[in-house]
Amino acid sequence: MISGNQPNGMLASLHSDASTTLDKIFALAALRQPERLALIDPPNRQRFTDGIPKRLTYGQADYAISTIAARLRQMQLPDHAVVAIQLPNVVEAVLTILGVMRAGYVAAPLPLLWRHADCVAALSRLGVKAIVTCCRLNAMEPCRVAMEVASRLFAIRYVCAFGQNLPNGVVALDDVFDAHSDKSISVAGRTDNDAGRVAVVTFDMQRDGPVPMPRTHLQVIAGGLAPLIESGAAENAMILSCIPLGSFAGLAIALVPWLLTRGTLVLHTPFDPPTLAAQFHEHDPDLVILPGPLVSRISQAGLLGAPAAVKAILSIWRAPERLQGAEPWQDSKTALVDLIAFGEIGLLAARRGADGHPVPLTVGPITVPRVAARATIVAEIRRTDAGTLGLRGPMVCQHPDPTFGRDDAMTTPDGLADTGFPCRLERDKQTIAITGPPPGMVGVGGYRFALRKLQELVSQVDRGGTIAALPDTLTGHRLAGHASDRCAMRKTLADLGANALIAAAFNERPVAAIKQA
Repeated sequence: MISGNQPNGMLASLHSDASTTLDKIFALAALRQPERLALIDPPNRQRFTDGIPKRLTYGQADYAISTIAARLRQMQLPDHAVVAIQLPNVVEAVLTILGVMRAGYVAAPLPLLWRHADCVAALSRLGVKAIVTCCRLNAMEPCRVAMEVASRLFAIRYVCAFGQNLPNGVVALDDVFDAHSDKSISVAGRTDNDAGRVAVVTFDMQRDGPVPMPRTHLQVIAGGLAPLIESGAAENAMILSCIPLGSFAGLAIALVPWLLTRGTLVLHTPFDPPTLAAQFHEHDPDLVILPGPLVSRISQAGLLGAPAAVKAILSIWRAPERLQGAEPWQDSKTALVDLIAFGEIGLLAARRGADGHPVPLTVGPITVPRVAARATIVAEIRRTDAGTLGLRGPMVCQHPDPTFGRDDAMTTPDGLADTGFPCRLERDKQTIAITGPPPGMVGVGGYRFALRKLQELVSQVDRGGTIAALPDTLTGHRLAGHASDRCAMRKTLADLGANALIAAAFNERPVAAIKQA
């Protein structure tokens, strides 16, 4: 694989081969280095889900991916069927996404804290045929959530799950790791899965609910190229990721750099500081992927020093307006790359300079590397007539396929995808400042909510109930609610299938900081 210091060669190579897919990139790495360590589970996974922590070589992971693909093909789903996936940040999540692709289907990863209300709203527009999940996730039971979703969406034929004590009717998948299984792993008969076909669908939360965002293999790869190149990650990199794969950002900044460097991906389920410290100590990562607001705290805690010597950090900011107030980066040994996520629409990457301050957003083309003479254009920024930030480029699904339930409502006449984030032009007329979240929307870590819909939901349960979004240092906002009977409110919200963060807003002692990034 081409190393990160050759961006033009990498881009040209990927775009010149119409058969380049995420799974084929992995399969080539597995063919060349089957004994190399590919995936490492969080050491504390038994605290939050079933199964002992796993370490898989490329050969072992390739076998599991083929087995998952074969199992899906045996279900006789129609070609290009959408398969929803709701899994924590463990090796099964990576394997299932690639397995769905290898089978010729479309992967639709779901945010972890979604329950059946959000899942039904999102998946009803896609004709989803199967769901892959797990039996246990802390106090949640994703498998039962999936069964509830399937009972409401008749197009769903199968619920599959990893874990123990699965409910009747759920297809067990734990045996995909059994290298002595006598089940065929042939995926013969799968459809061509070229780079121009839709590979994944993620979901952008708008004021009227979740909106499907379909992307081809090349669009996902394009989203991950700038973070990879700006970080300077080399071949065979050891990558530690604290970002789940349930979003475009998660896929672009964790999956793509891992695949293109043929490295080792170490997974962390946010956020457990002692476990993270142990992973730093054991794996000595070259590249670390963290939520932006946590980077300074982790650095101040000494995690980035000896014995670990992190070469680069990918720091994701899901509230772009907060990046301008970030602390200057003062660690000269470790490169810091800021990643600005505009919901599910796009992702921009910029490596901080010698002064340690974030790189300003500028009108016009964005290149990678930003300071190179022969850089490649990866995105373009404009201010729309509505005063919002518009984005276009190879990662943005500007011409959505109506099959996936989208239209052109979020695209301006000149082809810009409207991110909805209000912005202003500074005096130089070249620099853009993001001034806040999209109107009526608030972000809690990696989740976005429409305030009007939140209040309508709470009022439906308790006419006197209220819910508000309060500023939070780590997550942008946190939800705080009031009701005459908090316990009854929490139970009813859970029964209605509301996001777990909404129910948590009515805890007797409000949570000081939501750990889920």
